[in-house]
Amino acid sequence: MGIPVMRNAWRSKRLLALAAGLAAISVVAFGACGSDDDDSTPTTVPGGTAPAGASPTTPAGGGGEIDYGSLSGQIRVDGSSTVFPISEAVAEEFRSVASSVRVNVAFSGTGGGFEKFCRGEIQVSDASRPIKDDEVAACEGANRAEIVELQVAIDALTIVANPENSFLECLTVQQLHDIFTGQISAWNEIDPSYPAEDIVRFFPGTDSGTFDYFVEAIIEGVDENASHTGDGTASEDDNVLAQGVEGDSNGLGYFGFAYFQEAGQNLKAIAVDGGEGCVEPSLENALSGSYAPLSRPLFIYTDGSILAEKPEVLGFVNFYLENANQLTEEVGYVPMPDDLLAEQVAKLEPYLP
Repeated sequence: MGIPVMRNAWRSKRLLALAAGLAAISVVAFGACGSDDDDSTPTTVPGGTAPAGASPTTPAGGGGEIDYGSLSGQIRVDGSSTVFPISEAVAEEFRSVASSVRVNVAFSGTGGGFEKFCRGEIQVSDASRPIKDDEVAACEGANRAEIVELQVAIDALTIVANPENSFLECLTVQQLHDIFTGQISAWNEIDPSYPAEDIVRFFPGTDSGTFDYFVEAIIEGVDENASHTGDGTASEDDNVLAQGVEGDSNGLGYFGFAYFQEAGQNLKAIAVDGGEGCVEPSLENALSGSYAPLSRPLFIYTDGSILAEKPEVLGFVNFYLENANQLTEEVGYVPMPDDLLAEQVAKLEPYLP
């Protein structure tokens, strides 16, 4: 289904709304909760990882079309601040075709979103990493036994510095590890030719999926016993982080690619050397997987029972997939290849009328 073309001002409004108020490979069944697999491990493949699971228990539907105008009710979406701009954009467009459905989109971080989802407080959970086994287990008591994971985009988690920083162009994974574990505190500890000034760190809060992904890909990727430093400014709001780096010539931080793009020339992206040379964050490099190890999938989660019992949620999620690639690009993330998008659509088909 088509949607109107949006302009940069629209994207700015969506990201500013985040400051003001404040994506999928399988269906998860609780029979798999005892698995020893670590489903949250990062991957350099843009399609990402996903929990192992079983087929939906809901009887297969006809794969038919949904009459959006006939829907009514209320939907609550919460979770990742990285995915927030996509979900907010989808919600705004959905209102134009389903005017009797009220969609509230907020964020409390990926972990916070899963907690609310598993308590039955929301119907859709945004996530910048796959759900973990312990989170799946926690959902059992809230009738969330048929979790449906849908990838909606690809992100290039971006390392950013203040544009006044003229010396830093690239960091290795080891250097990122040392900076964000506190082993490196000053620029000249990276290179003696750099200034002897302290690095001012900005990073997501511990409820953020971006924080979790960075810890697994960078911190524990180098040393599984290492811990992320708490020395710096932490926030679940990526706008706070972006503004912090913008305001400090010694600032260094990380967050989703869309927020870097929104900042324009107010921030400087730092290339990452994952072992094959320095690679800049870009739509093309994220899609190819060459921006390693910081290319990652973005998700939304719901449950089979919700899709079967709440047609307004089924309609919203179906609309989300129909328009994900266009809206993803509008807000600054990487659209999925057609074959990957088709995999997500196929997972929803059993619930369609």
